[in-house]
Amino acid sequence: MFATRNITIGVRTLRPTSFLKTRSFLQQRLQSTLKKSYEPTKSELDIASKMSWEQFLTMRKQQRRLGGIGSIAAAILAMGASFSYFSQIEIDPTETLFGLDIFTVYIGAILCTGFVGFMLGPAVIGDPLFAIINRKNMATFRIKQKLFLKHIAKMRVDASRQSMNNPVPDYYGEKIGSLKDYRQWLRDCNEYRRKAKEFL
Repeated sequence: MFATRNITIGVRTLRPTSFLKTRSFLQQRLQSTLKKSYEPTKSELDIASKMSWEQFLTMRKQQRRLGGIGSIAAAILAMGASFSYFSQIEIDPTETLFGLDIFTVYIGAILCTGFVGFMLGPAVIGDPLFAIINRKNMATFRIKQKLFLKHIAKMRVDASRQSMNNPVPDYYGEKIGSLKDYRQWLRDCNEYRRKAKEFL
């Protein structure tokens, strides 16, 4: 049906054949990702069994919070360091750089370094701090994390069916911090699939 008729939405005409090709490509990428997914060994499963899912999700929430703290701290440190550097430079008020006032360029540079620090904060500060606080459980946590991500990849929805009225619910499960959040995520995924099926 879709291959023989175009679909007109407002002033745009969608060609079903190209839409189906795009959807097929996304499905193939998802299937290939699942095929290459992590397969735990028996010893890893034994190690993972020492930590309950509730404990794991609590640690995962802590890791996310420390990542946010690390982002803020790294942004402040980066902006402070760049401000300290630029404040020692002698500035000619009549001088321009890239056709802009020199003060504007320096302020932009300080903001850019703050943004870079914010992005690198979780990896530079948050994750190492999390590893230090939970050093006794890190081996178990890492295995549990791989199992969790594998399960999320299996249960998550087909993103190619999303629309403005039916957005994808937390595709990577980043906001799941408890069993309650996980159950809500499953309900959101089921609701997404129901809407996607009704639309098609």
